[in-house]
Amino acid sequence: MSKTFDRFASIAFLLIGLLFVIESRSISQSAYGSSVGPNIFPTALGVILILLSIRLLFETTKYEHGERIKEPVQYVKFLIIFISAIIYAAILEPLGYVISTFLFLLIAFQTMERGKWISTIVIASAFSFGVYYFFAEFLGGSLPGFPQF
Repeated sequence: MSKTFDRFASIAFLLIGLLFVIESRSISQSAYGSSVGPNIFPTALGVILILLSIRLLFETTKYEHGERIKEPVQYVKFLIIFISAIIYAAILEPLGYVISTFLFLLIAFQTMERGKWISTIVIASAFSFGVYYFFAEFLGGSLPGFPQF
């Protein structure tokens, strides 16, 4: 573990969390007298990010000064996930949210840990369908649906 990296990362995420909270205040308040407005979600994310950053900052003080184990940087895995994220953004509209997210998660999970195909398929499909249903059907939001072949 790198104490310096973790410390800088916690400070960076703390600042990003503060930016989320500050900028979410500029989003217009709720319409039609509802107490839940569009600024609630980014504000809550900012607060969670701030709290997690503070926790990481305090945990870095507990690191022992023992010998450091140098882990190899995994460039190939990073490039596979990075390129698949770019492809995901490109195919989101034509294939729709559910199919493109399922494919992206399938590639990402298998890149990180090969094997376990059943659990990978179950988790990727549950997440894809679950988020789509929750956002598009339950909350009434808009996501690219299924393709019209």
